[in-house]
Amino acid sequence: MALLFLAFKFYICSIIDSKRMSMTVLFQGNFRTKQLIGLLIVSSFAVSCGSSKNVTAKKNTTNTVAKNENLRKLDSKFDGKVSKSIDDILKDAEKYLGTPYKFAGNSSAGFDCSGFTSKVFEENDFKLPRRSADQAEAGQKIDIKDVKPGDLLFFATAGGTRVSHVGIVHDIGSDGEVKFIHASTTKGVIISSLNEKYWNKAYLHAQRVL
Repeated sequence: MALLFLAFKFYICSIIDSKRMSMTVLFQGNFRTKQLIGLLIVSSFAVSCGSSKNVTAKKNTTNTVAKNENLRKLDSKFDGKVSKSIDDILKDAEKYLGTPYKFAGNSSAGFDCSGFTSKVFEENDFKLPRRSADQAEAGQKIDIKDVKPGDLLFFATAGGTRVSHVGIVHDIGSDGEVKFIHASTTKGVIISSLNEKYWNKAYLHAQRVL
């Protein structure tokens, strides 16, 4: 009887030990699985942050923009000096750099694209129509190779041929690169380049109003 009791006790203890071992293995497995999932999440987050920073850095570039071989040739041959009146317009435009975008805005509190151009020209005693589509009809249409600082550039940002954006030619690079100052919807008043893919594809035509 005593031997039977000892055998039964040994059997029960072995079952308990095996259960404990199984639970330990299961716990360790779950813990390792959670660790792996956590590492994967952190890794993916780190990669996405890195990509975002790189994209942002490229978008914020204001130096000379290298032209992609697949883009249109939108260079100017201008290499002269501008008049004092145009220089004054550009200086007035520059003082608004960093001003936020504001729909229908035309003050230092915020501008939309045509509000910015009309305000800058108005400060120099030249009245432009308020809407970009109307500004596109003012003055004389000119070829891109003839543009100079102070001219207006028009864009179809939604595709097609409908004018939806306007900017003022700011300067011409030594290689003919055309840069313009404008009120963008995402960054407010900035200086951009026709060598940038987005603006190169959206460009429609140029107008000389002075």
